[in-house]
Amino acid sequence: MTEDIDRGLLEFIVERLEAGVFVIDHDYRIVLWNRFMAMHSQRPAADVVGRNLFECFPELPQKWLARKIESVFILKNYAFTSWEQRPFLFRFNHNRPITGGIDAMRQNCILLPQKDAGGEVQHVCVTLLDYTDTAMYQMRLNELIGELKQEKAAQQELIKKLEDTQGQLLQSEKMASVGQLAAGVAHEINNPIGFVNSNLGSLKGQVENMLSVLSAYEEVEKALTGQPDLLTSLQQAKIAADLDFLRDDILDLINESLDGVQRVKTIVENLRDFSRVDASEWHHANLEKGLESTLNIVWNEIKYKAEVKKEYAGLPEIECIAAQINQVFMNLLVNAAHAIEERGTITLRTGFDEREVWVEVEDTGCGIRPENLKRVFEPFFTTKPVGKGTGLGLSLAYGIVQRHQGRLDVHSEVGKGTTFRLTLPLNRAAEPRSDAS
Repeated sequence: MTEDIDRGLLEFIVERLEAGVFVIDHDYRIVLWNRFMAMHSQRPAADVVGRNLFECFPELPQKWLARKIESVFILKNYAFTSWEQRPFLFRFNHNRPITGGIDAMRQNCILLPQKDAGGEVQHVCVTLLDYTDTAMYQMRLNELIGELKQEKAAQQELIKKLEDTQGQLLQSEKMASVGQLAAGVAHEINNPIGFVNSNLGSLKGQVENMLSVLSAYEEVEKALTGQPDLLTSLQQAKIAADLDFLRDDILDLINESLDGVQRVKTIVENLRDFSRVDASEWHHANLEKGLESTLNIVWNEIKYKAEVKKEYAGLPEIECIAAQINQVFMNLLVNAAHAIEERGTITLRTGFDEREVWVEVEDTGCGIRPENLKRVFEPFFTTKPVGKGTGLGLSLAYGIVQRHQGRLDVHSEVGKGTTFRLTLPLNRAAEPRSDAS
């Protein structure tokens, strides 16, 4: 009675397991086929029990699976008792034909030998634990993770492009405003400077004529020796006017005024050249001349902070967008001045070889900390106090230099100073052409 109950309980458990269980003999005939196998294979037990496994399911990889099963049957050579069993666990992937297509299945397979009292394997019990859905979920999860990573990378790239674009727009707006202001100032200054320069030129000629007349009167003075009263009055007038001093000083004053007017004209021209935001075409220019023009523009930022030393090598002209390179120079010069707390030196060096030209701006300022040095070209990064800098200057300068196929390098030591080197090719490589579709 106990054996009947145990057998009934065993059959109940096998039938209700949420796992596939079937048993085969030496000839691969199916002797047990549980409900889970019938449901998932769409083959009831009555159709398969007593038949060869591979005849019922020709889609199975017969050679591979038969070797696995055979390895269990040969366990008769091992000294296992009847109650000892040795399971074999492996993953089993195969395609199952279904209506309208093929169902990819993934299972963990357990092969369990059933032995007689002599230790010989009589049957192999196969247990299938289906993890198709889990594997599919994992694959989909991995795909989603990959998609999210790609999307994150794309977003980061987009953010960087937006930051660069915003910086360029801000700088373009700033330079456009400077250009409009410079054009207006130049127009307003050029008119009065023009007539002041003309008037001073005319005045100089007239004064020279008056001095010539005075010289003629002095010659006549010698003839007045017989008229002491008239001679005395004339000599007193000369002494009162300090005529000898006026003769020398008045021309010096006029010459200095003309020189000052010429300097104002030069500054206005430099300002106009520097701020031409519409000058976006490539042309040949001398970087040393551009550096001098920019230095004149920012001189007010520098003259109270530093002495400027120049070590020019006489650069050849290169093809560039001069107005943009001037923006780089302006940023480097102003930063150098800001880095000097009290009084220091800014050294401007140039050089070239058969391939490149370079310009260095070196200061004796406070230097840049190592942890900040690698970030100086990042958009919006600044070590200046809030309201003193946007963090765009060096980032925009770096972008300009890259578009010119050049390099912008920095070397700095805290407490000693910083050197920025701008390097540009002597001959610009042709930009790749894109064929019109």
